[in-house]
Amino acid sequence: MPTKPTERRLAAILAADVAGYSRLMGADEGDTLRQLKAHRRALVDPKIAQHRGRIVKTAGDGMLVEFASVVDAVRCAVEMQRGMAKRNVNVPQDKRIEFRVGINVGDIAIDGEDIFGDGVNLAARLEALAEPGGICVSGRVQEDTVGRLPLSFEDRGEQHVKNIVRPVRVYALGPKTIAELPSSTEMKLASGSHALDLRYLAVEPFDGQQQHC
Repeated sequence: MPTKPTERRLAAILAADVAGYSRLMGADEGDTLRQLKAHRRALVDPKIAQHRGRIVKTAGDGMLVEFASVVDAVRCAVEMQRGMAKRNVNVPQDKRIEFRVGINVGDIAIDGEDIFGDGVNLAARLEALAEPGGICVSGRVQEDTVGRLPLSFEDRGEQHVKNIVRPVRVYALGPKTIAELPSSTEMKLASGSHALDLRYLAVEPFDGQQQHC
C-alpha cells in the first residue's frame, strides 16, 4: 500500500514558557501554579482566542500555539506581554510569572492535533533567546510585519541554535520596548487589512520524515 503523504501547511508558530519556572516552583509550588492558572484564565488564553490562535499543547510552564496570520501571532504576543507587565506591577520581582516568547513562520507537519517540523523547533529556540517579558522572532516574521504593525525590532544578528543547521537571523522586542508600544487598538488600526493569512499560501505535500521538538 502506498504511504499517505504527510499533511503539511505554512503557519505562524508561537512558543512561550515561564522564565525561572523551576526556581518559582521550588520556592512555592502552590502559589506558582495558582498564579499561572490565573494568568492563563484571565489574560493568556483569551488573547490567543481573540487573535484566532489555536493552542496545540501545553507542558507545565510552556505552550505551543498556531496562527494562520503572522500579524495575529505577533500582536497576540505583544498584548500578552503588555498585559503580564500590568498584572505584575505589585508582585515582588522574585515571585513574578514572566513569559518568554518566540515566534517563527514555517512549514509544519500535521499529526492529528499536534504539529512538528523545523518551523516548530525554531519557534522554541527563539523563545529560549527571549528576555523574560520579551519576544524574539525570526527574520521572516520581522519582514512579514513591516508596514503592518508599528514595531521596531532590535536586530540580534545571525545566531546558531540547537538542531537548526543554518544560522538564524534573530530580531527582538525587549520588555521596555514592549511597554512603550501603542495600545492594542492603535496597533490594530495600523495593521489595517493587510494581515498576511498563511492559509491562502499553498504548500506542496511532502512525504518526508517528521521532526519532533
